[in-house]
Amino acid sequence: MTALKKGFTLIELLIVIAILGVLAVVVLVAINPVQQLARTRDAGRISTVQQLGHSIEAYMVSHDGTYPTAAWNTELVTSGDLAVFPSLVTNTLTAPADCTATNGWCYVSATDSFAVWSKLEADTNLTTGACTTQAYTAYLSAAGRGCIGCTTPSAISDINWCEN
Repeated sequence: MTALKKGFTLIELLIVIAILGVLAVVVLVAINPVQQLARTRDAGRISTVQQLGHSIEAYMVSHDGTYPTAAWNTELVTSGDLAVFPSLVTNTLTAPADCTATNGWCYVSATDSFAVWSKLEADTNLTTGACTTQAYTAYLSAAGRGCIGCTTPSAISDINWCEN
């Protein structure tokens, strides 16, 4: 009589390990952790720009229709519209050269409008509208909302600036 052997052969185990390795590589390529992290940081930027925009609107209402000046970060905290001015969401980008950035957040105002914005870094934002090389998140008082656009906004940018 022959004895029955239970278990796996070495070849069977190696095949299973190889299949699991291929599946792990496919999942990592599909997830793309670098872009996933960039999208996460961009979500923080979008949220913070919205918060700053609402705070500036609140400041304007309580200060007889005037917007904060160049020391906008200090004015928002001093007036109580912000408890603490937000720090920059860590990223691989630098602040745009055409703005006076405070902790990486850009702000410009005119007598009757303002814009606050930041660069976005995830590639998925480049699929928004006509964006090809750079995307920005901004809160535009003229548009009355936050949105994503392809160029640096200005205080007089309107809803037409928005790509989404």
